Amino acid sequence: MYPSALHSFTFFPRHSNGGPLFKDQGGHHLPRFAFFTTVIAAACLAGSPAQPPFCPCVPPLRRQTMSCNCAIVVAIFIVIILGAGHAVTGARVGAMMIRQPSSSSAQMFREAPAFWNGAECAADGGGRVDIAMTLDANYLRGTMAAVLSILQHTACPESMVFHFLTAEVDDHGLAAALRASFPSLDLRIYRFDPSRVRDRISRSVRQELDQPLNYARVYLADTLPADVRRVTYLDSDVIVVVDIRTLASVDLAGHVLAAPEYCHANFSNYFTDAFWSHLALNGTFRGRRPCYFNTGVMVMDVVKWRAGGYTRRVEEWMAVQKRRRIYHLGSLPPFLLVFAGHIRAVDHRWNQHGLGGDNVEGRCRGLHPGPISLLHWSGKGKPWLRLDTRRPCSVDYLWAPYDLYRYSSPVIEEW
Repeated sequence: MYPSALHSFTFFPRHSNGGPLFKDQGGHHLPRFAFFTTVIAAACLAGSPAQPPFCPCVPPLRRQTMSCNCAIVVAIFIVIILGAGHAVTGARVGAMMIRQPSSSSAQMFREAPAFWNGAECAADGGGRVDIAMTLDANYLRGTMAAVLSILQHTACPESMVFHFLTAEVDDHGLAAALRASFPSLDLRIYRFDPSRVRDRISRSVRQELDQPLNYARVYLADTLPADVRRVTYLDSDVIVVVDIRTLASVDLAGHVLAAPEYCHANFSNYFTDAFWSHLALNGTFRGRRPCYFNTGVMVMDVVKWRAGGYTRRVEEWMAVQKRRRIYHLGSLPPFLLVFAGHIRAVDHRWNQHGLGGDNVEGRCRGLHPGPISLLHWSGKGKPWLRLDTRRPCSVDYLWAPYDLYRYSSPVIEEW
């Protein structure tokens, strides 16, 4: 009897906000609690002598005599839930209103405002700026926010050209989402083959650091077309709050890379005892002053990278890592081994990094003193995840205004 009472509902195991949903015959989405309440009501209404043991409003000894009352109470509850679900987009709680996104929306992200070049762009021709990022379903929300922040704060948004590397087999959904939110954006999508690095990757301290796409930055120069001579690479968990052209046009002074350097950091921590105890390996930095730099924000001379064969040099250190286990932090250490002490240092304001906390627990961290041009949630904690779980750090509220996701956690507003 129960299946006949439930035949009009269909289970959909995934929804855009992560929770299972059900649909009635009209195609309306039902949240889990509404579905299971409907199940209970159907069971109570069945009226069989052996009442279901999960009828919540009738004591066990009185189920047969009060099944009708149970059904009435639950049915009223269902009517209230479903009626409210179709009538409003939020529920009032005291003096507050919790607004929920409509689950019937076909798009996951809102469309961003349109951006046009300012008057100052005409004087210098606008100056094309090439920006490279990776494109991944798990970080798409961060990518959207990063792109919006870049366009919002540059005087020449129409001069921005975005190059996205993706390891997705079917990247059409990701590209479509970008184009829907940024219809006028000049973007190019490149397929990055994970098999190129899969056998070169060794396990690190965090699973995300072991993903093949995390190594795509090593192959930027091999992937981008010949007309791209300089590119600014950005991680997906950044927000730019000034004109990106200032960083993109930095004088490289003959170097291949430019990035903020952090010479106060304990450089020895980035490598294992096996590295420092090996005479041939620990002499790698002899004759240079190596400093830590974060590869999530860097300007690259693509022409010099190609000419110097730097892809091969980084790969050689990845091969050593597979044999000897000389570091723990994914794609960063091989960059340090090749470039530390040989980059063009730029102001620290261009990478206020570490806002995601450490690589293990992701605890909250505050801002470093000084001016800020770019905020970077490097580390385990990501602002969109912490905001959604209602456990944000104070710095996450600096990221929130750039969030284009339609299904973010309910926003509590004054009623």
